[in-house]
Amino acid sequence: RLNINYLDSCIKDVNIKKLICISFSVAFLVLLFVPGDFPDNSKFRELLNSASPDKVIIVFNSGGWGNTPLEKAKDFYPIIEGIKKTLNDLGYKSIVVPYKRTEDSFLGKVEGIREFLTSFKNQSTKLTHEIEYFQKCNPDSKIVIAGLSGGAAFVDKVMEKISEKEIKNVFAIEAGIPFWEKALNSENVLLLDNEGRDSLSKKEIKTLFFSLFKAPFKLVLAKISGGNLPFSHAFRVPGHDYFWNSSSTGSKIATFLEDKFALQDF
Repeated sequence: RLNINYLDSCIKDVNIKKLICISFSVAFLVLLFVPGDFPDNSKFRELLNSASPDKVIIVFNSGGWGNTPLEKAKDFYPIIEGIKKTLNDLGYKSIVVPYKRTEDSFLGKVEGIREFLTSFKNQSTKLTHEIEYFQKCNPDSKIVIAGLSGGAAFVDKVMEKISEKEIKNVFAIEAGIPFWEKALNSENVLLLDNEGRDSLSKKEIKTLFFSLFKAPFKLVLAKISGGNLPFSHAFRVPGHDYFWNSSSTGSKIATFLEDKFALQDF
């Protein structure tokens, strides 16, 4: 009897391992062969090309999947508004042009995962080309690319390509870039990590694991109460919230913009 129970246990272990292997294989095949749904950025291109040369272009990149509209991005909208106000106080007009990294669909998320795993290879190249073309047509224009979390990682890859191409007058504000991305060391890039308090930027594995462990329970509770909680809100990481009225965020951004734009001849 003990031998039979032991055999049943072994069989179950083997079946579980097979199930895990099959699941990973299917997920890999989906990522490898299923065609993705590429984001439509025609509106971005239209807004960018219609902007007058005397305005500073603020390219907005949300966190998460990168498809949150500006007005719904409560975690980063105040930062964008703070950037606009700072530029206005310095005497510069500005326009916000959102850039969408993924479509809000299953195939869009498949493509988004592929981009994430390849450090945004294709999307960063596309945005770099858009900026390069715009700057050639408008050589006196100034651009500020701003991103939060995954959006910050994306912005960093764009800035790498912009640096390689030596495209001038492009600046970046990157808040909460994840620890697995090696940030670009450039005088035109402002990196924000809440003065070392951002667990995601500082690779605090235990804290991140605990936050990830709690996320499904928060999602279930939200569903029970009739709410619709985005995963990015359920997966709350200590120190990963950025507030304009904080000295570790707003004042640093203001100083960065003052330093850079004070040197520009508008």
